[in-house]
Amino acid sequence: MTEKELVEGCIREDRICQRELWDRYSKKLMSLCLRYCNSQEEAEDALMEAYVKIYDNLKNFRFQSSLETWMRRVSVNLCINKIRARKHIWTSISDDEYRMGFKDDAFDNLQVQHILKMVEALPVGYRTVFNLYAIEGYTHKDISEMLGIDEGTSRSQFAKARKALQIQIDKSEGGAKA
Repeated sequence: MTEKELVEGCIREDRICQRELWDRYSKKLMSLCLRYCNSQEEAEDALMEAYVKIYDNLKNFRFQSSLETWMRRVSVNLCINKIRARKHIWTSISDDEYRMGFKDDAFDNLQVQHILKMVEALPVGYRTVFNLYAIEGYTHKDISEMLGIDEGTSRSQFAKARKALQIQIDKSEGGAKA
């Protein structure tokens, strides 16, 4: 079934098409929600809310991007709104701290699942900005607008996330060598 047929079927409330939409994308969207939420339960709630929003707004989908891209955007926006609702306090660091180095090649030595676990363990502000910037590909300007924070705060949260991840990577490498 093509994306167009799938969307049209969901708009008609065809249960087979709705099931296909769920089967095709729910695992990917759940993985995305897990990166932003504090728990499995919160991620499952976010996924369900995202699907409700997706089904309600499919009539507005214009096929200017892939269906998956549009659904990811809806899900990310929903997760960000949940984070905003928590009224999390964003912190800032100096430019000197931001310019501190980061060993990018260290990631080559770790498995992706291990890295994702490290990202999940980051404080919510760091994790959110890290996911948006490093994984989703948003700019710091976009992130600042999405989260209602200064662009510098976005950069500092990302720098702190990288620094925290580097510490975890170093510990992991040290533990593996021992």
